[in-house]
Amino acid sequence: MDGRAQQRLYVVEHLAAGRITADEAGRVLRLSVRQVRRLLAAYRAEGAAGLVHGNHGRSPVHRTSAELRDQLVLLAQERYAGVNHAHLAELLAEREGIRVAERTLRRILAEAGLGPVRHRRAPKHRSRRDRMSREGLLLQVDGSRHDWLEARGPVLTLIGGIDDATSRVTGATFRQAEDAAGYFATFTQTAHRHGLPGAIYSDRHGIFIADKNRPPTLAEQLAGKRSFTQVGRALDELDIGWIGARSPQAKGRIERTWGTFQDRLVSELRLAAATTLEDANAVLEGYLPRHNARFGVPAADPAPAWRPLPAGLTAEAVFCFHYPRRVANDATVSWPGGPLALPRRHDGRSWAGRTVTLQERLDGSLWVNHEGELYPLRPAPPDPGQLRARRRTAPADPHLPAEVAELAETEKSPAPHPSAGAPRRPAPDHPWRRHRGRER
Repeated sequence: MDGRAQQRLYVVEHLAAGRITADEAGRVLRLSVRQVRRLLAAYRAEGAAGLVHGNHGRSPVHRTSAELRDQLVLLAQERYAGVNHAHLAELLAEREGIRVAERTLRRILAEAGLGPVRHRRAPKHRSRRDRMSREGLLLQVDGSRHDWLEARGPVLTLIGGIDDATSRVTGATFRQAEDAAGYFATFTQTAHRHGLPGAIYSDRHGIFIADKNRPPTLAEQLAGKRSFTQVGRALDELDIGWIGARSPQAKGRIERTWGTFQDRLVSELRLAAATTLEDANAVLEGYLPRHNARFGVPAADPAPAWRPLPAGLTAEAVFCFHYPRRVANDATVSWPGGPLALPRRHDGRSWAGRTVTLQERLDGSLWVNHEGELYPLRPAPPDPGQLRARRRTAPADPHLPAEVAELAETEKSPAPHPSAGAPRRPAPDHPWRRHRGRER
């Protein structure tokens, strides 16, 4: 008998002996008088066994079977080792067809001696900022360098951005390091899938802002503004605001997202046996929709605030590297790999002396922008002053004797005269000398 049944037995024995009334027994047991009388009748008929609940010792109908419990423990120890319990419950439903509640799975694994994978720290007190009311008003971006491949490959940096109102990841990519190309790829994905955000919220990395402590250059003083970085130039061109956070906690949403990624995405990469940067990006592309469906929240205002790209502009042309160049007289621009040739202008005018913008896009292609018109670039042909005629030697006739073939080669390439390189002075009776004499 459990403690509850023992208490009922003690009270019912006093009731049967007449020491207390049914009303007093009901107040002690917190039962009605009718229920107390039923307990008394069961005690007189069956003794102490009548006070034990009828389902005592019986397994519930909805209890997880022992076979399924063993299977869950085995999967958690082998195939899905290192996966947290909430993520494991989702993976079991998606890949194994086993639907089990997270709390049930957690209890089964705890009974088998498998504790939680991650121990979360108690949150510190900080003042919280309300989310943006509309999707697309603010995009938080950051880079997370982590051993995503767990020593199966290189240490990578995940660069991405989440919408502040919904916590949905709008774009992300793996890179070897945190660089401008990774942010350009993130912004390009965001522009294609949603549109342009109202502002960007990031840390004060040199990718976004130049050294603000240095004095302005003469060119910056004449222009009246500081020089932009490549990312800053793209944001300014599309009228996207930039807000620099002064602490990691200030952009806590994306920081917490990295914690989720370092738990769930690492497990996904392990299950996919990813070993390279390309493998990691392929897994990431399939993971992002499921992540957004699981952790995204609706915005307070359902009307989105994403902006379309301006007419005549593409995301690939803006989110890339821009370099100003001056066109030479032979319609070429300088480039580290060699000069690049510009095609004929649409209006037929000359390129010489024009100032253009050379675009190095993320796919490796090179373009030039002049007055809103784009032209593809190609390597320029060699300098004509460096071209030389190449001597062509006819193949020897196999039917000629060796002596005749040698004579033929000698006639083709006669030996140079010994005095061919010495300067020649005109003779005393040369017409040129006679002409000079008459002039005197």
